[in-house]
Amino acid sequence: MQQKDSWLLPDGIEEILPEEANHLENLRSKLLELFACWGYDLVIPPFIDFLDSLLTGSGHDLDLQTFKLTDQVSGEMLGVRADMTPQVARIDAHNLKHEWPTRLCYVGTILHTRGDPLQKTRSPMQIGAELYGHPGKESDVEVIRLMLEMLAITGLQDIHLDLGHVGIYRALSKQAGLTQLQESELFDVLQRKARPELRELMESYPIDNDLKQMLLKLPELNGGKDTIDKARIVLLKANNEVKSALADLEAIAEKMAGLFPLLSISFDLAELRGYHYHTGIVFAAFVPSVGREIARGGRYDNIGAVFGRARPATGFSADLKLLSSLVRQFSQIVRRELIFAPFSEDMELNQKIRDLRAQQQAVVQQLPGQTGSAKELGCTSILEQDNQSWVVRPLV
Repeated sequence: MQQKDSWLLPDGIEEILPEEANHLENLRSKLLELFACWGYDLVIPPFIDFLDSLLTGSGHDLDLQTFKLTDQVSGEMLGVRADMTPQVARIDAHNLKHEWPTRLCYVGTILHTRGDPLQKTRSPMQIGAELYGHPGKESDVEVIRLMLEMLAITGLQDIHLDLGHVGIYRALSKQAGLTQLQESELFDVLQRKARPELRELMESYPIDNDLKQMLLKLPELNGGKDTIDKARIVLLKANNEVKSALADLEAIAEKMAGLFPLLSISFDLAELRGYHYHTGIVFAAFVPSVGREIARGGRYDNIGAVFGRARPATGFSADLKLLSSLVRQFSQIVRRELIFAPFSEDMELNQKIRDLRAQQQAVVQQLPGQTGSAKELGCTSILEQDNQSWVVRPLV
């Protein structure tokens, strides 16, 4: 017996209808062409993979987000990818094995066990680019520029760039001699911006008072370009590793401000997104109409070590479906030209249809006995016979 409501989809799983699918595919093609123009080669990782590979680096943070199953062939645990980045890192480290910088891009559906609290979807279409093999801030600047160019291609405006550096917190924790448990507790409090809890935590830790004060003030180090000047004062007694990270952050921000004078840039030194994964600068792009980032990335050096070759790495990713939906909100949908051809065995008509399709024009041919007129089918033109020739005329 057919199940009632058999057309329903699982929560957070969507199907994409023709008009939206066409828009999405056009955007995908444009963005991949952009990446190609910057020298980024397309790779297509598998949708399902060994669990150990998927939970490398960033994957540990995604353990609860990964659907797991047992492979009936090998008996090994498999997972449906919840993030493509570890797979792309494996391609660089194990398959390509270049010594020079490698630029790769990708696009494909990923699957999460739980949906994003704001977007609700559990099946984003992840698109991104990664640059391997260069440890300098110049490669961070390149991927941020590419991310901004990607957003410009989509047509989004009023982009805001948020910058942080997980190396600052990491170096402060190391300087304070925090245990793994203490570092984890502090990380959790900082992520929740829970300042009363942060003060209680600092009072309970037997660490130097100067370091306590620096960690207490870390959540206050956010805002505009004066944030860096404030940070220099607050972190005056921090070690050179902290100061080096702060200098890199400032240099990258200055470079971006020079390249994009109208770009809104802010800083958040307590932003630790992907802390167990990222090793340096982290960044995210926002637009006023969305209450979360629309693209994000950062540096994640040495992720390829588990695949046999540690490499510096930096990159970004976004949800193509989210970008497409945002663009559709602010753009007028252009109706595609569609030509209606009557059903006929006439060889001249069939050749005319072939010629039109070869010229990238869309033609739908009537089927015998079908219902639905040319207008109902969404056609804008019609093929009609004029003497011995078939010509395209506007549909009135």
